[in-house]
Order: sequence, then structure tokens, then C-alpha cells
Amino acid sequence: MYALLLDLTGSATAVAWMMIVQFLPVAIIGPLAGVVVDRVDRRRLMITTDVLRGGLIFWLLVIRRADQVWIAYVVMALTVGAQAFFEPARTATIPNITSAEELLPANALSSATWSAMLAIGASIGGIVTALAGRNVAFALNAASFFCSAFFIGRTRYDSTPALVPRPAGFAAMTGITDLVEGLRYVRRESHVAALMCVKAGWGLAGGVLLLLTVFGQRVFPLAGGAAAGIGVLYAARGVGAGLGPVALRWILGQQSKTLRRAIGPAFFMVGLFYVALAGAPTLAVAAMAVLFAHVGGSILWVFSTVLLQMEVPDRFRGRVFAAELAFVTLITSLSSYCTAFALDRVGWSPRTLSFTLGVLFCIPGSLWLLILSRWHELAPGKMEMPAAAAIGEEEVLEGRVG
Repeated sequence: MYALLLDLTGSATAVAWMMIVQFLPVAIIGPLAGVVVDRVDRRRLMITTDVLRGGLIFWLLVIRRADQVWIAYVVMALTVGAQAFFEPARTATIPNITSAEELLPANALSSATWSAMLAIGASIGGIVTALAGRNVAFALNAASFFCSAFFIGRTRYDSTPALVPRPAGFAAMTGITDLVEGLRYVRRESHVAALMCVKAGWGLAGGVLLLLTVFGQRVFPLAGGAAAGIGVLYAARGVGAGLGPVALRWILGQQSKTLRRAIGPAFFMVGLFYVALAGAPTLAVAAMAVLFAHVGGSILWVFSTVLLQMEVPDRFRGRVFAAELAFVTLITSLSSYCTAFALDRVGWSPRTLSFTLGVLFCIPGSLWLLILSRWHELAPGKMEMPAAAAIGEEEVLEGRVG
């Protein structure tokens, strides 16, 4: 997609707008999506959104000229709008289909499989695009959504959220009451709000993702084109995202206190290796820097997800994870746009921007260390316990253990 836009328009801003389109709908639809996820059968919702996304992707096959690129923006906006429902439903479901001891390994495996497919998809995508053309890559992408719907359809579990009495009236019918209830919950549980901001800090990497595209095109082109270089860097991103939580799960264990302490250093790890990317002399060194940066990024993503799954009751999970996703996509969109503006209008080089974004990761890292020093004030009455015990307590409170 990014190579298509670069070839047809020659503008990094066009790619940045695509990244914004790939993120911004989630920020807009997120609050509504969270209400829906907490009301309907989550399994059926995931199947429906997969089928919808697969059908939409086929429209990318008609794009041939610069005056048709608007089709790509429309298709991606609708596809990402569907994703705003799928991802919170999937994340909210994981605690319902795992035991307490399996929660962290399940999320680590989820991240690892996502990362493996990102690495494989980025690599194969670059090769397929170079050898067979973009349309074949788009067709394979569309087919992947239908495969996802098929496999989800073969699962069997209770995917209906717990029934909660709701008042009658227009506000309740439209979901406004549920939305307000969710906001009150987050406001009351300050430590949950703090955890929801972790991925927003990681959202600074939205500008870095644009830089990976530009590095692949301008700094490390392969075979006379951008697709292969972009594929290598995105593959490194996927490998790194898979290694982080799997390795740290065995090193650190799964105590909630330990998971929280790992988040601050992970921010600094991301920043350090994106500063290293700025000075990378070859594509191989750049790929290694990206790999280790996303080891840190995956720690941020998985550990904050597990901690939220441990803390948030099932009846609120859809709204919490939808709001979290909306927040991170908003920050990611802003980061992408600012990076593109600096590239196209200000004239900064990709290396300068990589260095700048790397340094910026010190800000959320420092803020998290400050939050951690006040954790008992944010979560009064919360006892330190292993992840297994935390989930067990929640299950008992909700009547799920009999």
C-alpha cells in the first residue's frame, strides 16, 4: 500500500495520510465500538467484521492511476472502522477462555503469532509485490480475513458479555448510559487510567512506522525499488515484537508488580534503539535496531494488556480496551502527520527524525517511573498478588468459579 502511494504520488505526505486513515477511524468510532462489544456476542462480532474487511480489500485491485488513490483511503477507513470493533472484542475475550495461570502466556502467544505473521507477511508481501505485482498481494491480504473468520467460526465458548440491568430510555438504548458508566469507572480507578496510557506513549512510534517506509525507499532501497527494503524493516519489526513478551515471560514471571516495573525500562529501550537506527550504516544494522526497538515496544503492549485484563471486570472490558485503542491510534496519527510534515515541509532527514523520535520516548518512560512511585495512591486497597491470584479473585467476584 505504501509503495503504491509513493509510486503514484511521490509524496511522503500521501503515505502519512494513509497512516492517519489507518488509525483515525478507530479514535472516532472507539467509544461506540466499546459499548457494542460489551453488549453483543463477541464471537459473532469478530466473524462479521472479518468478512466485511475481506470484501473491502478487494476494491484495492481497481487502483491504477494517481486520481484513483482516493479509493484506497475510503477502503482503509472502512476496514479500520471494522477493526475498531474486532480488536476490543478479541482482547476482552482472552480472559474468558484462559485459566488464571494461562493469561500472560496467552497474551505472549497472541503477540508472538501476530508478530510472526507480520514478519512473514512483510517479507512475502515485498517478494510477491516485486515478482507478481500488488494486486496479487492485495488478493492474498483479502483472503486472510476470510481465513480468520473461518477459524473463529470453528471455536466454541461463551462469548456473550455478562448481562447487566440497564435503565430504560433513549440514553440507554443509544449506549450513552453505558458510555458514561465506563467513563466513571475509569475516573474512579486511576491505576486503570494510568495503564490505558501506556500504549498511548507507544503511539509515538506512529512516526517511526512512517520512517521505516521512507528508510526503505530513500536510504536502503533494494533491487531498484522501495518494496523490498520496506519489507525487510517491517519484517524486523515483526520479529522483535514476537521475541519481547515470550522472552520476558520466562525471565520475569507473571507477578503484576514485576510486569509494572518492566514498562518504564521498555520505553527507554525503544528510544535507545531508534536513536541507533538514526546512525545505522547498512540495512542489516538498521533491521537489528528496529528489531530490538520493537522488543521493547512489545513489552509495553503485552504487559499493559495483561495488567488491564487482570484489573478490569468483564462487563467493562470492551469499553476500556476500545477507549485505549482509540487513544493510541489518535496519538499514532498525530505522530505520523508531524513526521510527514517534518519530512516534506521542513526538510528534515529520516535519520534526524529517527533520532528525535527516539529521544521523545524518554518522556513517557519518565512519566511511568513517576506513576510507579505513586502506585499505591492510584490503586488504594489493591494488594500485590501474582497474576493468577488477581484473575482468580475477579472470577470469584463475578461468579465465574463454581
